[in-house]
Amino acid sequence: MISNRHNGTWIIVMSFILAIMLTAMPLPDWVANWRPSWVAMVLIYWCMALPERVGIGVAWLLGLLLDVQQGTVLGQHALGLAVIAYITIISYQRIRVFPLAQQALVVCIYLLVMQFFNMWIRGIMGIPSEHWSIWLPAVTSMFLWPWLFIILRDIRRKYHVY
Repeated sequence: MISNRHNGTWIIVMSFILAIMLTAMPLPDWVANWRPSWVAMVLIYWCMALPERVGIGVAWLLGLLLDVQQGTVLGQHALGLAVIAYITIISYQRIRVFPLAQQALVVCIYLLVMQFFNMWIRGIMGIPSEHWSIWLPAVTSMFLWPWLFIILRDIRRKYHVY
């Protein structure tokens, strides 16, 4: 009997494509600063659920795609997402057992770390830092994390992604 070692790869890829599309979706000016970090949240979920399949390399590629999509310095998002993937992979066994509210706080902290790296790279490039509103996506993502976690978990279980 032949076993399928990597079942559901298309589910993982589609979730990342949807996250990139949500990131590119235009929003009104008054709410644009509150845009959640969709790609980072989906990356955190898959790094927690399947750390042997989704890791730093996937994070780096997603970051490069975000850099191209948003017209930022090449490697800016790649570094931030790679750091998030690394931190998630080394601590996924602890985070998985946290209640969803506590997981949301951890996600917020991870996204703040990513924003710090983005600010750092922008500072190195001589690009003036934005005002305090750059921290708002971490807060929005924190509130959306429980729903995103539940949706992705249910999809993973329904399609037997392992």
